Amino acid sequence: MKDGPDIAALASLLGDPARANILVALMAGHALTAGECAAEAGISAPAASGHLARLLEAGLLVVLVQGRHRYYSLAGPDVAEAVETLMGLAARVGLKRTRPGPREATMRKARFCYDHLAGETAMLLFARLVDHGLVVAGPDGLGLSPKGRSRFLAERIDLGALEARKRPLCRACLDWSERRPHLAGSLGAAIARTAIERGWCRREPGSRVVHFSPGGERALLALAGEEAENTPRTAKNRPFGPVFGS
Repeated sequence: MKDGPDIAALASLLGDPARANILVALMAGHALTAGECAAEAGISAPAASGHLARLLEAGLLVVLVQGRHRYYSLAGPDVAEAVETLMGLAARVGLKRTRPGPREATMRKARFCYDHLAGETAMLLFARLVDHGLVVAGPDGLGLSPKGRSRFLAERIDLGALEARKRPLCRACLDWSERRPHLAGSLGAAIARTAIERGWCRREPGSRVVHFSPGGERALLALAGEEAENTPRTAKNRPFGPVFGS
């Protein structure tokens, strides 16, 4: 490829198992020290320092220095979404871990993808938002319909503040476990914050896994309208090509 972005250079960075493990660990949205990154990657601290330096140089990570400590995190939600998409592609073509972890079922149910919700429930929410006409595809990508704006303003989500950011309001992120999109963007992050603040769900300490309170999953799905109980049986069968590809 002679013109355009150098995807081969990026692929080589992501292709190293240690660096890939570091990036996946940072998708929880928490900053980690070099030692913590080393533990997540299963490598020595000196080796982790070398990998972190390469990821920093490539612009995939940022570092915050506080006193004697250096905390590493993903450079932005676009990095997390790219990693999530690659995980979905790996699952689709059969490149899976030989020994699934004990938390795989809960990870597939609900988890954090950087700062927004992912997994089966998040995919169902996105399906309902599209089916009920709250999230629509337009010339500039995904956005909210007037109905959608009214719905989220009624939920006391400050859309004006979200739209003032450089980040897109709505964005489809391909879910690695469901292989269908969930909602990312600043609205996806705001929904995740709302769910945590209202006690609908909680994060498992030290993990990306999300656990719902009694009634919490239903409350989350109800953001898109009524008949939440009917969605799980039908949403997976609906095409998303025009919306996801916008």
